[in-house]
Amino acid sequence: MPCSAVTLSLATITAIISTALLAIAFSTDNWVYTEVKRSQIKDYASKRGGQEALLEAMNTKYFYYTRTKGLFRTCFPKERPPTVETYLSPVETHCMNIEYYLPDVDNLTRDFSEDAMTRLHMGRSAIALFILSFLTIFIAFWTGIAGCWKRSPGNITATAILMLLACLIAAGAMGLWHGVEYYEKERVVGEEFYQQWNNVLRDASITVYDWSFFLVWSGVGFSFVSAVLFSGAAICLRSERMKEETVNMQYLMPVYPQKQQYAYPPGYPPAAYAPGPPYYHGSQYGPYNY
Repeated sequence: MPCSAVTLSLATITAIISTALLAIAFSTDNWVYTEVKRSQIKDYASKRGGQEALLEAMNTKYFYYTRTKGLFRTCFPKERPPTVETYLSPVETHCMNIEYYLPDVDNLTRDFSEDAMTRLHMGRSAIALFILSFLTIFIAFWTGIAGCWKRSPGNITATAILMLLACLIAAGAMGLWHGVEYYEKERVVGEEFYQQWNNVLRDASITVYDWSFFLVWSGVGFSFVSAVLFSGAAICLRSERMKEETVNMQYLMPVYPQKQQYAYPPGYPPAAYAPGPPYYHGSQYGPYNY
């Protein structure tokens, strides 16, 4: 089996896996899981006394509840805060939307700090880059089909470049997402984020990356592998085409007859049949000259 067929098959499979992983991660809400041990907070408040403000916050603020967070929603797999309006997500989890203020018609962000605005812009840009990555993969899909149909090294090379570009764009989106995560943890960007939590909530909370986070990085890795395989397939196609052209040239080269010398016995041919200049009518070599 030609190496181009094997490499193209593997490149196509990895591209499909990459697209599926990125799409699943993009649309799900399990990037970060934050578990809040509410019983621990209640025990602290009951032992210390005079913690009415803490108990009120625990029952009204959503960040005192166990939750998962994605690009678009914050969901509550266990208890949900009664003061926050939630809805059922496609996976039957109570969620609320993450606000990106698009469009900000009422100019609600006018009182945001510089760090809060930076976080907001990075969050918007991360989503925009993910969408651009999917658009690049969509274009690569059509160039890949054309390359396989025509067995064109040029189209396959273009597909490899597009898949590599999609990989870099998705990796850039993840970089921005990690920037948002850094600002939420290390900068003062809102009471619902780590820097403005009280010590009791900090001690009672555990935050870890969830399965959607690992899916998206796996998708970035598969898109890079796909780009490498498409590049290898283009090299194989060029090599196979050169071999075919070389074989075809051997059949197309003209073959000229070769003059051969024949040995005759002594006295052959007879003098009467000895070769001489041809006779033409009116020729100077003829017996008559008119």
